[in-house]
Amino acid sequence: MILENGTVRTLEPALPVARALAIAGDTIAGGVGTHERALATPERIDLGGRCVLPGFNDSHVHFPTWALAQKHVRLEGATTLDETLERIAAAARDVEPGRWLRGMGWRSGDWSPPVEPTKEALDGVTGDTPTALMARDYHSLWLNSAALAHANGDLEVEGGVVVRDVDGEPTGVLREECAWHFRDTHVRPTEDELVEASREGIRIAVSRGVTAVHDKDGWLGALGIWQRLREEGTLQLRVWQSIPADHVGNAAALQLHSGFGDDLVRLGYLKTFMDGTLGSQTARMLDGSGVQITSRDDLVEIIRLGAAARLPVAVHAIGDLANREALDAFEETQDDWQPLGLRPRIEHAQILTWEDIPRFAHLGVAASVQFSHAPSDAEIAERFWAGKTDRAYAYRSLWDTGALIANGSDAPIEELDPWAGIVAAVSRDWHPEQRLTLDEALRATTVNPAWLARDEHGRGKLLPGYLADLVVVDRDPYDADLRDVNVVATMLGGRWTHNPPPWEDRA
Repeated sequence: MILENGTVRTLEPALPVARALAIAGDTIAGGVGTHERALATPERIDLGGRCVLPGFNDSHVHFPTWALAQKHVRLEGATTLDETLERIAAAARDVEPGRWLRGMGWRSGDWSPPVEPTKEALDGVTGDTPTALMARDYHSLWLNSAALAHANGDLEVEGGVVVRDVDGEPTGVLREECAWHFRDTHVRPTEDELVEASREGIRIAVSRGVTAVHDKDGWLGALGIWQRLREEGTLQLRVWQSIPADHVGNAAALQLHSGFGDDLVRLGYLKTFMDGTLGSQTARMLDGSGVQITSRDDLVEIIRLGAAARLPVAVHAIGDLANREALDAFEETQDDWQPLGLRPRIEHAQILTWEDIPRFAHLGVAASVQFSHAPSDAEIAERFWAGKTDRAYAYRSLWDTGALIANGSDAPIEELDPWAGIVAAVSRDWHPEQRLTLDEALRATTVNPAWLARDEHGRGKLLPGYLADLVVVDRDPYDADLRDVNVVATMLGGRWTHNPPPWEDRA
């Protein structure tokens, strides 16, 4: 197959642009000047002036959770408590007796007038239907009285918060480990539900140019979900999968090292948490605020256990103190993981001190960030981190010090849409000094995630011998308004996964 009559952006600095691309089987055979010899009788695809880019990689996604959330009541964008309750009331009418009402996306910091969620407010619109609503940042859970009754008062968990009123009674809001423990104990979906939802999720993802994901739903048994999808032939993504850090002993006992798997699903890394989030006001800050989930000393132990099992660590860190202590732990253990070539990462890295920014590159710790978070969080960050936001979402500062930045969505926190993230990085209005160039944002969404998954010699660029994972967009983004660019088609390993040609002529 030859893709021709368009622009091919290879993401290889030595040869950034080609006029055509030859594909043989699942790999790229060459560009102009080589494809005539590489392929005997090639099918010719007329790009019609369109542009070909390497396939997009979402480096931080809770994929089965995001897929299932497509069926839940969504509360993003609600600007008042009353508007939020109206959406919940409408959804509650359709819940069958005995079933849960699930939802997500609320953020009380966005409500005007300011008010905190309570079980009483939910009771008024849900009645006896047990209701569990995850906050937009996924670190707080809002429950009604019928849901709370399932716990029979067993709500407290170390590393979590049960929000209580002046009389010491639970308000209906749980944070961090308390929220996750309740979710896992009482509201956990079945594997069948997650598989069914993920089939549709894959269809949506590939329509947005996605060819690979770094999934964070290891705690939910995502490895089993991906394997079922692969076995039935519906898996059209490459997966670099996390497992919870407290499973490291099981992995070590079975000799399951990072990279175990096949060309579609591989075991990648351990995932753990240092702190909470901006929206829930649980990010651990140098001013003493926030919630500690994992201590510096405990992270040191996790990293060492991971190194012994040949598993790198990805650690969630939002606040400046959480990031500092994560970097301290990686520095203390560098003799354990660096000689093994492990590729650790800090997830989010949302607010950093100027002194800590250069440490990412110095230590070889990647910054796994989400470009879409910056515009989405701008208003609430100015409120909760007043006077500190010049060092928040500091993508340009990290890049200029040599840090490896990988871009993800954090879906379902943001929408799984890599192009939207690229646009956010390049056209950022809030602290525009932290913008990236288009080339940098694309590398963070293609080349760098492949490196983190140890695929840097086989994915992320459009070069001979690399896998034919690519996306066709309707115009060359280097010569267009990025907001006008649309995905036309997606290919994984030489097979079209979304909208195979021929395509209609562009207007």
